[in-house]
Amino acid sequence: MSIERYIRAIPDFPKEGIVFRDVTTLFGDAQGFRTAIDLLLHPYAGMRIDKVAALEARGFILGGAIAHQLSVGFVPIRKQGKLPGEVISEAYELEYAEATVELHKDAILPGEQVLIVDDLIATGGTCEAGIKLVRRLGAEVIGCAFIVDLPDLGGRKRVEAMGVTVHTLCEFAGD
Repeated sequence: MSIERYIRAIPDFPKEGIVFRDVTTLFGDAQGFRTAIDLLLHPYAGMRIDKVAALEARGFILGGAIAHQLSVGFVPIRKQGKLPGEVISEAYELEYAEATVELHKDAILPGEQVLIVDDLIATGGTCEAGIKLVRRLGAEVIGCAFIVDLPDLGGRKRVEAMGVTVHTLCEFAGD
C-alpha cells in the first residue's frame, strides 16, 4: 500500500510558496491509518521502549496510537504555555517561523528509552528541540518516526547528526 496516495497537498499554506502535506486524509481512512501505525512501529519491534513522545499537534494522534499498540506511556511535547505544572523549554527555528516547545519535568525518567514521533520532518528543528528536551531529562532517544520526509529541507540529516536514527514512510522531494 502506498502511503503517499493518502496524503493531500495544499499549496501556499501556511504561507505562499509552502506546499503543506496534509496527513489528516490518511488519519481519516481506517485502513490507511492502521497501515501507517504498523509501518511506523515495524523498525522498533523487539526493542525496549518505555515512552512515546510526540510533537504537537498531529504527532499526538500518531503518538497516542503507537503508545497504545506498545502498551507504554505517552508524553506530549507541546507548544510553549500549553502544559500546566513545571516544564523544561527549548527554543528552535522551523522553515517559516520561530517557536518554543515544552515538556513536563516529570514526564520522562532518567534511563528511559523514548521513541519520538510526528507526522512530518521538514527542517528538523522541532524534532531536534524534542530530542534535546528528552535528553535533558536523562533519557535516551532510541529513534524518531515520521510519516513524511521533505528531504530537500534537510531535517533527517540534522537529526541523524545528533546520533538518532530516523524512520519515515514516504518522502516528497522539491517541497
